[in-house]
Amino acid sequence: MIPRGVERGLWERLAVEARARAKDSEPAHDFFHVERVVASAIAIARAEEASEPVAAIAALLHELFTLPKAHPDSSRAGDVCAEHARELLAREGAPAALVEPVSAAIRDHAFSKGVVPTALESKVLQDADRLDALGAIGLARMWATCADMKRPFYAPDDPFCAARAPDDKSWGLDHVFKKLLVVPERLHLATSRELAAERVRFIHAFLDQLRSEIAVPPSA
Repeated sequence: MIPRGVERGLWERLAVEARARAKDSEPAHDFFHVERVVASAIAIARAEEASEPVAAIAALLHELFTLPKAHPDSSRAGDVCAEHARELLAREGAPAALVEPVSAAIRDHAFSKGVVPTALESKVLQDADRLDALGAIGLARMWATCADMKRPFYAPDDPFCAARAPDDKSWGLDHVFKKLLVVPERLHLATSRELAAERVRFIHAFLDQLRSEIAVPPSA
């Protein structure tokens, strides 16, 4: 999909670079993830009357540079990625008016950075990226990361964090309770929250099914 207001040749050149950069990425942050975030960003931008070119290009380039989740500087990956995007846009002759808002959106989009952006297009990118953490694909990404980091699926004595604080550095399923189920309250835009609702319902249905499969005997 070529976003409205973006010259086809520019979009295609940027997409080639974004795909190449994601070639060796793990499944949670590969180019399929990028394409899903682009689609969500375009849908949200249109509904919220944001700049579609800024939102779509920021989504396309938001994974130009990444660091592993366990890396001590992972929260800085967005800052570095924003500079990579700025350099790429300049090299490919993007309109000057796009460069700063695209870079700003990428710089502040990451969940781990904890920044609340003011620009509408930055909010669109944050929401679009966070939506990809929900629903069936969000759970698939979570389990892929769990396997990549060699974490057990769940804590055998309390899989659903009934009596303990979630610890997603130790147990895969804890990520649902620590991060995923709080995503909707951190979305900025009404359109994003509407899109999130069905995905959250799916997560709850998954948890119900999982409870029936790994029922923990009551304590003596």
